[in-house]
Amino acid sequence: MSTYTTLIIDDERLAREEVRRALGNFPEFTVIGEANNVEVAIALIEKEQPDIIFLDIHMPGKSGFDLLEELGTVPEVVFTTAYDQYAVRAFEVNALDYLVKPLREERFAKTIEKVKLEFKKQEEKQRAPLASHQKIFIKDGERVYFIALSEVSLIESMDNYARLYFGNEKPMIKRSLNQLEERLDPKIFFRANRSQIINTEYIKEIQPYFNNKLRLVLTTGEIVDLSNRQSVTFKKRNSL
Repeated sequence: MSTYTTLIIDDERLAREEVRRALGNFPEFTVIGEANNVEVAIALIEKEQPDIIFLDIHMPGKSGFDLLEELGTVPEVVFTTAYDQYAVRAFEVNALDYLVKPLREERFAKTIEKVKLEFKKQEEKQRAPLASHQKIFIKDGERVYFIALSEVSLIESMDNYARLYFGNEKPMIKRSLNQLEERLDPKIFFRANRSQIINTEYIKEIQPYFNNKLRLVLTTGEIVDLSNRQSVTFKKRNSL
């Protein structure tokens, strides 16, 4: 069973407790935090990267809509509010649903089914490898990139992050190498070792290395050593 990390954002404690109780009937959803204002919520979202947030609209200072505008990466959203006049705007910002408080059990269950269906669609889509010509969105701090996947020559693991090499840029994204490998076309991208994936279109030279391993020199200047196992795999994959 898939599980989904969840944040509850509402300035009223009783309202947060109401959402938490409702989610208690659905063990697939794990509440990893709560926030009572936009500033706290933004910090929590950027730190935890939740799958979904249950978000109030009216909060002191800034609204739920303001929060979404300030986020670099926006999780899935279900609005929970005492007001029904913002429904159209909520769906304009791609909210999955719009719940009017107080929450009703039957209505909340329908929302959860809608959310689970959306996550299922996303998971099925993510199992298919990305085409090399497809453009990808990358945000690293204040910088944003939108590049073709074919421009990425090398990907390196950096703890829970990955560094992507393209042109003169080396941005970081919060993804593991295993997660990225699942999305990449295996005909083009090759797992060189535990910490690196290469774009084989950028191989300039192949050199023998010690213990029958291979060393690859990329057109961009990087040198990548294949592990013993991947050296064997690379030879088999690229032999007549």
